[in-house]
Amino acid sequence: MAMKITDKCLKCGACESMCPVGAIYEGDETYMIDPTKCVECNGHYDKPQCADICPVGAPCKAD
Repeated sequence: MAMKITDKCLKCGACESMCPVGAIYEGDETYMIDPTKCVECNGHYDKPQCADICPVGAPCKAD
């Protein structure tokens, strides 16, 4: 399963540099997460760093 970024995203960019696999990129309206690259930080951190750093809680687990 991958993380996704909701429409709460402020495009602050804090999450992009935190991703250990480079799955986060800037989209037109929000930052986006490539679901083929996202590993929810497994093997790198105890929890998803994008969700941990986001000031508005925009990243969440994809359905």
